[in-house]
Amino acid sequence: MPYGRRNFAAYQRSGSPATALPSTKSLASYRNKISIILLVTSVYTAFLYQRGGASTFLGATEGKASMLSAGRRLAVTTWNIAAINNNPFEYWITYNENPKYEKLMIDIEHFLENPGDQDVKVSEVFTQEMFNKLDSRLEAVGWKSVRSYWEEDFQDRKIISGFMKDKMLGSKRLASMPDRITNTINLDGGDQVYRPTVINMYAEDLSTMSKWWSAWEKFMLDDKLSIKGKNGVEDKIPYQMLQPIKKAKYPEITEQEEADSLPLQTMCGAIFDAILVHMMNTVSNPSEWQQLKNVMVENLNKKKVPHTMQILETTYIDSDIITLQEVSSSFIDQARASKLGQKFHIVAPINLDAVRDQNSVICLNKKTFPDGMGVEISSLVSDAFPAGVDVPVAKGDILAITTTNKKGMKFVVASFHGDTNGLATKPVLDSVMKVLKSDSKLAGHELIFGMDANTYEHAKPGKQQDVLDFGRNYVSHGLTSCWGDVPNPSNYTTFNARTYLQPQLNKACKIDEKRKNGDVNPKDFILFPKSAFSVVKTWKDNTGRKEYIEDTAFPTLEFPSDHGILATIIEPTSS
Repeated sequence: MPYGRRNFAAYQRSGSPATALPSTKSLASYRNKISIILLVTSVYTAFLYQRGGASTFLGATEGKASMLSAGRRLAVTTWNIAAINNNPFEYWITYNENPKYEKLMIDIEHFLENPGDQDVKVSEVFTQEMFNKLDSRLEAVGWKSVRSYWEEDFQDRKIISGFMKDKMLGSKRLASMPDRITNTINLDGGDQVYRPTVINMYAEDLSTMSKWWSAWEKFMLDDKLSIKGKNGVEDKIPYQMLQPIKKAKYPEITEQEEADSLPLQTMCGAIFDAILVHMMNTVSNPSEWQQLKNVMVENLNKKKVPHTMQILETTYIDSDIITLQEVSSSFIDQARASKLGQKFHIVAPINLDAVRDQNSVICLNKKTFPDGMGVEISSLVSDAFPAGVDVPVAKGDILAITTTNKKGMKFVVASFHGDTNGLATKPVLDSVMKVLKSDSKLAGHELIFGMDANTYEHAKPGKQQDVLDFGRNYVSHGLTSCWGDVPNPSNYTTFNARTYLQPQLNKACKIDEKRKNGDVNPKDFILFPKSAFSVVKTWKDNTGRKEYIEDTAFPTLEFPSDHGILATIIEPTSS
């Protein structure tokens, strides 16, 4: 509190011999001290203005003091909600309510690992009649016949050992490439269509091979679809969307196979889908597995966005800040029109990626941050990457903004989705801190950083980001995390493992190896300056109920992401 005339007079009146007015010599000494203090204050104030203004510094300090005196805390949540996966069978899920799920997945695993006499020739599943029809259709559209490949090679391959588990075929991408392009196709009007196969949301009957083949042929070679292309909306039949497989990118493919890659991958794609349908109808009653699939599609795929929104709108609606990763553009639109949008300013990157459709987003509570976002500084972070260093960051991965809370405290809030191996995480954090320290307009701003760091408990040296090494990195910047200065490597926020019902069998995990070979790692963090905040409480959640069930694979039918939610409550420090 400033000392006015009244305070000084009161000080005088309280006098006793010990508080009598000083001598003339003492007054001169006091004047000198006051002059020195005024000089130092002037110099420091000038310095503050050069760094962004004394008012900026004082505003930040007053804002923090106001929060502290009011006992105001900050509730921060971060969650990689994960882009929609159109294959309901791709990852092991926890489905305790229906034991038929686990039995089906174990039977598929056994079929592929120990097929025995069920490892029949390809021509017994994708028949000669089917091939003849396909080849004639391919020639009719102007492509070269692939009969020589069929007769000299593929028809006599075994469906498991010679096709599904052929590593060379996988390296050439002859089956996985057409699946990637035609598995799920987004139409111009916003709807989706699905190739008739087991591993997507296709809902029609696949109980017989003839039903599958009739639907597959029509879809791939007849159905004209309106899609968004480089030149606007285009009408294309799915086979016209396939791309040549280049030897420069996939060196295992021969020059002749490269030249024939369009018809060759179409044939391999048909064989792949035929084997999947045959396998499902062999290990299970068609009505059983198709009904199970429909339930999973409804909950894991169609209800993924509603489930995600429900958790945010109920369990985490009282957060002050929510940072999200891998967010689709359609989710952003729905969130802004929902209860979440009524409660939060929902901020998406200016440079939003609508193609890959995996964006980082920040939600600011309107009561806590009434003015919403100040400015976006994501480009400053990218520009601060070291020259000549290839940082594996994609469009939409980084979102960094400024904002001010109702108490006047200034923040930089950031959301980040790391690459699969986490190799971008340290360079991104280094760049954020470089921007905060070098840009005078950001003086006095405190950092709140929610991220999917993609760090690992047992990282492969030079190929993955070790979690303890990342801890040392953020501490070197004067930061701490909701987990403290030294994160516990076994404090996991992911537990997912691929099944055998997806194109990359080399990544499949057996049921008893989900924990050993799956992605079970401490990946998610909330960072902030150690000098500014301390942790009151931190929790993680893989249920949507502020509970985390350890050693449980997720997503589940109720919890829609393969990343747990991470939340913390922090309070300003008194320092």
